[in-house]
Amino acid sequence: MTDRENKQRYTRRDMLKMGAVTGSSLVIGASGFGLIANLLDPPAKTAKVAAKTTEDVIPFYGEHQAGIITPQQTYMYLASFELMTESKQEVVKLFKRWTKLGELFTVGNWELDSANKALPPNDTGESIGFSPGNLTMLLGLGPTFFWKNGKDRLGLAHKMPKFLKKIPNVGNQKLDPNLSDGDICIQVCSEDKQVVFHAIRNLIKEGVGTVSLKWLQDGFFSGAKGETKRNLFGFKDGTANPSLANKKEVKEIVWAGSDEPSWMVGGTYLAYRKIRMFIEEWDQDSLQDQEDTLGRRKQSGAPMGKVHEFDEVDASKMPVDSHVRITHTTGDPILRRSYNYANGVDALTGKMEAGLAFISFQKNPWKSFFPKLKKMGESDALNEYTMHIGSALFAVPRGVKKGEYIAQPLFEL
Repeated sequence: MTDRENKQRYTRRDMLKMGAVTGSSLVIGASGFGLIANLLDPPAKTAKVAAKTTEDVIPFYGEHQAGIITPQQTYMYLASFELMTESKQEVVKLFKRWTKLGELFTVGNWELDSANKALPPNDTGESIGFSPGNLTMLLGLGPTFFWKNGKDRLGLAHKMPKFLKKIPNVGNQKLDPNLSDGDICIQVCSEDKQVVFHAIRNLIKEGVGTVSLKWLQDGFFSGAKGETKRNLFGFKDGTANPSLANKKEVKEIVWAGSDEPSWMVGGTYLAYRKIRMFIEEWDQDSLQDQEDTLGRRKQSGAPMGKVHEFDEVDASKMPVDSHVRITHTTGDPILRRSYNYANGVDALTGKMEAGLAFISFQKNPWKSFFPKLKKMGESDALNEYTMHIGSALFAVPRGVKKGEYIAQPLFEL
């Protein structure tokens, strides 16, 4: 029997045992298995296969990470991870691999398998040949990425962004720690649900051994063609957003400036709240009360006292506790990019477990997002129909230049 035949007879369990016996620092798991196996039998050269179409491609590289001011896609996954290592080198290694996969997935490519069929496939395969559907991938860093349990875990605490800290408690919340916070987040969006699932699945797979998955939230968001999309209460959601074509306004609201560490200039902050909606109770409410609660007309989206959706809001025409009055008059503007979610049935109540995966981007969450959140917790009429159950804040590094990996200036400048 040849050496090659011997190597191909190793089982996955054998490989994992070898890693343990040798005390190898190699990552053990889907990726680690491949690394160990490569020592014995280098894989065939991987290749990239062109997608059938590139009509729906959002560039991966650019001044800002994609998935922020990109026209909102229909489907999303947001994953939160915890670091399993305090080695900066291991984190950089993973970020390089995630960068490579992000670049591939955004153009509809994937990694080919090794010539050795005894090894697991490099790609899980469920979107091979699919168009990317405007896929975007975004990475963010939580406060605990820099500082955890009183320790500068990666030696990067001196580069921590100015406004990155855990969101304080507010009213109307029962936060589940298993649905909140995290060291790293990745958001993937696409017009194709299977494509977006494939991307987040393979990114999770790549991280095995270096990070552990803390929570995973999917979402969908749609509306009539050319109109503002709607949430599960049936109201238009995002009417107050700035025009994405107005670069000056977007810069003032979204992009971190020169007062931040250099790697954050051109980045932003991602604020997340998982908001459970009590849909059954809402559906029994009158249309008038629903509109008074929101402060807008349900069908047109017009603010109370006005005719059209984008007419200027006159807070004096709205109930004092209406949602739009509170959010319009409190704090600086934000860029909302939320998704609906539906997670089946609540086993305790027999009611639908559904709601809003609220996501917003802003340059200073403590002047914009948090004042709104605090005021909502105190007096928003929507509190009768909602409960916040998850929460997180992440710093989103600036965009990736060709030849760089994600967040490279954080590690090397």
